[in-house]
Amino acid sequence: QVQLVESGGGLVQPGGSLRLSCKASGSIFNTMGWYRQAPGKQRELVAAITRGGSINYADSVKGRFTISRDNAQNTVYLQMNSLKPEDTAAYYCSARTLLSQRDYWGQGTQVTVSS
Repeated sequence: QVQLVESGGGLVQPGGSLRLSCKASGSIFNTMGWYRQAPGKQRELVAAITRGGSINYADSVKGRFTISRDNAQNTVYLQMNSLKPEDTAAYYCSARTLLSQRDYWGQGTQVTVSS
């Protein structure tokens, strides 16, 4: 049974930092990543990383966010620096299984950037 457990969201002032973590279990995963969804908006890709280390970022977070992973622990991280109010959203971890190429999602963690 595949499970994704996220942690690390919260309230932070503009310019601050947060680190999100997502631990996956139950399979071997290829691409893992983070998406976000703000109220009234579509879910969008924030960053993704393959098992081999190839990385993709949304233009809006380049230079501010860093994605990384620990393959041995099936864990993906998102370090978010220089946070802006427009980064406020529910952040969802995603993971694609290596063999079946099936996508799984975490429950979401709220990030609020406000003074």
